[in-house]
Amino acid sequence: MKDHWRTIDDEEVDEGTMLLMQRGESDFVIMVDHLTLMTSESNLSELELGRVPCMRLENRTDPRVLLAGLGMGYTLRAALDVLPSTARVEVAEINTVIAYWCRGPMAILTDYALDDSRVDLYFEDVAKRIRLAADGSESYDAIILDLYQGTFEANDDPDHPHYGRAALERTRRALTPRGILAVWTEETDPGFEGRLRAVGFDFETLRPDLEGPQHVVYLAW
Repeated sequence: MKDHWRTIDDEEVDEGTMLLMQRGESDFVIMVDHLTLMTSESNLSELELGRVPCMRLENRTDPRVLLAGLGMGYTLRAALDVLPSTARVEVAEINTVIAYWCRGPMAILTDYALDDSRVDLYFEDVAKRIRLAADGSESYDAIILDLYQGTFEANDDPDHPHYGRAALERTRRALTPRGILAVWTEETDPGFEGRLRAVGFDFETLRPDLEGPQHVVYLAW
Protein backbone atom coordinates (compact mmCIF):
# COMPACT_ATOMS: atom_id res chain seq x y z
CA MET A 1 0.00 0.00 0.00
CA LYS A 2 1.39 3.37 -1.04
CA ASP A 3 1.77 6.25 1.37
CA HIS A 4 -0.78 9.04 1.27
CA TRP A 5 0.00 12.34 -0.42
CA ARG A 6 0.92 15.12 1.99
CA THR A 7 1.50 18.81 1.41
CA ILE A 8 5.04 19.73 2.39
CA ASP A 9 5.07 23.39 1.30
CA ASP A 10 2.88 26.04 -0.28
CA GLU A 11 3.39 29.47 -1.81
CA GLU A 12 1.05 32.19 -3.08
CA VAL A 13 1.72 32.95 -6.76
CA ASP A 14 -0.14 35.00 -9.37
CA GLU A 15 -2.21 31.99 -10.41
CA GLY A 16 -3.24 31.05 -6.85
CA THR A 17 -1.79 28.78 -4.18
CA MET A 18 1.07 26.61 -5.40
CA LEU A 19 1.43 23.34 -3.49
CA LEU A 20 4.30 20.88 -3.33
CA MET A 21 2.97 17.45 -2.40
CA GLN A 22 4.98 14.32 -1.61
CA ARG A 23 4.23 10.63 -1.30
CA GLY A 24 6.91 8.33 0.01
CA GLU A 25 10.48 9.41 -0.69
CA SER A 26 10.50 10.29 -4.39
CA ASP A 27 6.93 10.90 -5.62
CA PHE A 28 6.17 14.62 -6.00
CA VAL A 29 3.39 16.71 -7.48
CA ILE A 30 3.24 20.48 -7.94
CA MET A 31 -0.28 21.91 -8.10
CA VAL A 32 -1.88 25.33 -8.36
CA ASP A 33 -5.45 25.59 -7.07
CA HIS A 34 -6.18 21.87 -7.69
CA LEU A 35 -4.60 21.96 -11.18
CA THR A 36 -1.65 19.59 -11.56
CA LEU A 37 1.27 21.42 -13.15
CA MET A 38 3.84 18.64 -13.06
CA THR A 39 4.51 15.27 -11.52
CA SER A 40 7.63 13.21 -10.93
CA GLU A 41 5.90 10.17 -12.48
CA SER A 42 5.51 11.76 -15.93
CA ASN A 43 8.68 13.35 -17.26
CA LEU A 44 9.66 11.77 -20.60
CA SER A 45 8.91 14.90 -22.61
CA GLU A 46 10.82 17.08 -20.13
CA LEU A 47 13.85 14.77 -20.35
CA GLU A 48 13.83 14.79 -24.15
CA LEU A 49 13.41 18.56 -24.15
CA GLY A 50 16.77 18.88 -22.41
CA ARG A 51 18.61 15.93 -23.89
CA VAL A 52 17.98 16.17 -27.63
CA PRO A 53 18.94 19.80 -28.35
CA CYS A 54 22.02 19.58 -26.14
CA MET A 55 23.17 16.37 -27.83
CA ARG A 56 23.14 18.33 -31.09
CA LEU A 57 25.70 20.73 -29.62
CA GLU A 58 28.33 17.99 -29.32
CA ASN A 59 30.70 19.68 -31.79
CA ARG A 60 30.67 23.01 -29.93
CA THR A 61 33.48 23.37 -27.40
CA ASP A 62 31.90 25.92 -25.02
CA PRO A 63 28.15 25.72 -25.60
CA ARG A 64 25.95 28.31 -23.95
CA VAL A 65 22.39 27.27 -23.13
CA LEU A 66 19.38 29.20 -21.80
CA LEU A 67 16.66 27.18 -20.05
CA ALA A 68 13.28 28.24 -18.66
CA GLY A 69 11.40 27.37 -16.53
CA LEU A 70 12.97 25.12 -13.98
CA GLY A 71 10.04 22.87 -13.09
CA MET A 72 11.16 19.81 -11.14
CA GLY A 73 14.62 20.07 -12.67
CA TYR A 74 14.34 17.12 -15.05
CA THR A 75 15.05 19.14 -18.20
CA LEU A 76 18.07 20.75 -16.58
CA ARG A 77 19.38 17.36 -15.44
CA ALA A 78 18.97 15.87 -18.92
CA ALA A 79 20.80 18.82 -20.50
CA LEU A 80 23.68 18.65 -18.03
CA ASP A 81 24.09 14.92 -18.58
CA VAL A 82 25.01 15.42 -22.25
CA LEU A 83 26.77 18.80 -22.11
CA PRO A 84 30.56 19.09 -21.71
CA SER A 85 32.26 20.41 -18.59
CA THR A 86 32.90 23.70 -20.42
CA ALA A 87 29.20 24.41 -21.00
CA ARG A 88 27.32 27.25 -19.34
CA VAL A 89 23.63 26.86 -18.58
CA GLU A 90 21.56 29.89 -17.60
CA VAL A 91 18.29 29.00 -15.88
CA ALA A 92 15.55 31.65 -15.81
CA GLU A 93 12.77 31.05 -13.28
CA ILE A 94 10.21 33.58 -12.11
CA ASN A 95 9.07 31.66 -9.00
CA THR A 96 11.77 31.61 -6.35
CA VAL A 97 10.01 28.83 -4.45
CA ILE A 98 10.53 26.45 -7.40
CA ALA A 99 14.30 26.83 -7.07
CA TYR A 100 14.00 26.41 -3.30
CA TRP A 101 12.13 23.12 -3.80
CA CYS A 102 14.60 21.92 -6.45
CA ARG A 103 17.49 22.54 -4.07
CA GLY A 104 15.57 21.11 -1.13
CA PRO A 105 13.01 18.31 -1.03
CA MET A 106 13.05 17.56 -4.79
CA ALA A 107 16.84 17.62 -5.21
CA ILE A 108 17.01 13.83 -4.99
CA LEU A 109 15.07 13.59 -8.27
CA THR A 110 17.88 15.18 -10.28
CA ASP A 111 21.02 14.53 -8.23
CA TYR A 112 21.12 18.20 -7.18
CA ALA A 113 21.22 19.49 -10.75
CA LEU A 114 20.71 23.10 -9.74
CA ASP A 115 23.95 23.03 -7.74
CA ASP A 116 26.05 21.99 -10.74
CA SER A 117 28.95 24.44 -11.24
CA ARG A 118 27.92 24.96 -14.89
CA VAL A 119 24.58 26.46 -13.86
CA ASP A 120 23.73 30.14 -13.28
CA LEU A 121 20.25 30.83 -11.88
CA TYR A 122 18.34 34.05 -12.61
CA PHE A 123 15.04 34.95 -11.01
CA GLU A 124 13.53 36.75 -13.97
CA ASP A 125 11.40 36.25 -17.04
CA VAL A 126 13.29 34.39 -19.74
CA ALA A 127 12.07 37.00 -22.24
CA LYS A 128 14.47 39.49 -20.63
CA ARG A 129 17.49 37.27 -21.18
CA ILE A 130 16.45 36.56 -24.77
CA ARG A 131 16.05 40.27 -25.43
CA LEU A 132 19.54 40.99 -24.06
CA ALA A 133 21.06 38.37 -26.36
CA ALA A 134 19.05 39.57 -29.36
CA ASP A 135 20.19 43.16 -28.76
CA GLY A 136 23.87 42.29 -28.86
CA SER A 137 24.79 40.30 -25.77
CA GLU A 138 26.49 36.91 -26.23
CA SER A 139 24.26 34.55 -28.22
CA TYR A 140 23.02 31.15 -27.12
CA ASP A 141 23.69 27.84 -28.81
CA ALA A 142 20.37 26.52 -27.49
CA ILE A 143 17.29 28.09 -25.93
CA ILE A 144 15.03 25.60 -24.14
CA LEU A 145 11.55 26.71 -23.08
CA ASP A 146 9.20 24.72 -20.85
CA LEU A 147 6.67 27.31 -19.69
CA TYR A 148 3.41 26.56 -17.90
CA GLN A 149 1.07 27.77 -20.61
CA GLY A 150 2.69 26.10 -23.61
CA THR A 151 2.39 27.74 -27.03
CA PHE A 152 -1.37 27.95 -27.55
CA GLU A 153 -2.02 31.25 -25.74
CA ALA A 154 0.03 33.02 -28.40
CA ASN A 155 -2.44 32.00 -31.12
CA ASP A 156 -4.83 34.65 -29.78
CA ASP A 157 -2.16 37.12 -28.67
CA PRO A 158 0.17 38.43 -31.41
CA ASP A 159 2.21 40.23 -28.75
CA HIS A 160 2.75 37.13 -26.61
CA PRO A 161 6.13 37.67 -24.86
CA HIS A 162 7.46 34.18 -25.56
CA TYR A 163 5.69 32.67 -28.55
CA GLY A 164 4.28 35.59 -30.51
CA ARG A 165 5.85 36.41 -33.87
CA ALA A 166 7.96 39.31 -32.58
CA ALA A 167 9.13 37.20 -29.65
CA LEU A 168 10.17 34.39 -31.99
CA GLU A 169 12.03 36.88 -34.17
CA ARG A 170 13.99 38.03 -31.10
CA THR A 171 14.66 34.44 -30.13
CA ARG A 172 16.08 33.70 -33.56
CA ARG A 173 18.41 36.70 -33.26
CA ALA A 174 19.46 35.50 -29.80
CA LEU A 175 20.73 32.20 -31.22
CA THR A 176 24.11 31.48 -32.74
CA PRO A 177 24.17 30.29 -36.39
CA ARG A 178 22.44 26.88 -36.43
CA GLY A 179 21.50 27.38 -32.82
CA ILE A 180 18.49 25.43 -31.58
CA LEU A 181 15.20 26.53 -30.05
CA ALA A 182 13.49 23.70 -28.13
CA VAL A 183 9.93 24.22 -26.88
CA TRP A 184 7.59 22.00 -24.85
CA THR A 185 3.87 22.25 -25.46
CA GLU A 186 0.75 20.20 -24.79
CA GLU A 187 0.17 18.97 -28.35
CA THR A 188 0.88 19.85 -31.96
CA ASP A 189 0.18 23.56 -32.55
CA PRO A 190 -0.31 24.61 -36.21
CA GLY A 191 -0.44 28.28 -35.23
CA PHE A 192 2.95 28.08 -33.55
CA GLU A 193 4.34 26.20 -36.54
CA GLY A 194 3.15 28.98 -38.84
CA ARG A 195 4.91 31.62 -36.77
CA LEU A 196 8.12 29.57 -36.71
CA ARG A 197 8.08 29.42 -40.51
CA ALA A 198 7.23 33.11 -40.80
CA VAL A 199 10.36 34.19 -38.93
CA GLY A 200 12.66 31.80 -40.81
CA PHE A 201 12.86 28.71 -38.60
CA ASP A 202 12.92 25.16 -39.88
CA PHE A 203 11.60 22.70 -37.31
CA GLU A 204 10.74 19.14 -36.40
CA THR A 205 8.55 17.65 -33.68
CA LEU A 206 9.17 14.89 -31.14
CA ARG A 207 6.49 12.94 -29.29
CA PRO A 208 8.42 11.21 -26.50
CA ASP A 209 5.54 9.16 -25.07
CA LEU A 210 3.14 7.88 -27.72
CA GLU A 211 1.29 5.72 -25.17
CA GLY A 212 0.75 8.52 -22.65
CA PRO A 213 0.07 12.27 -22.80
CA GLN A 214 0.56 13.61 -26.31
CA HIS A 215 3.04 16.25 -25.25
CA VAL A 216 5.19 17.63 -28.04
CA VAL A 217 8.74 18.95 -28.17
CA TYR A 218 9.45 21.36 -31.02
CA LEU A 219 13.05 21.66 -32.23
CA ALA A 220 13.65 24.70 -34.43
CA TRP A 221 16.79 26.09 -36.05
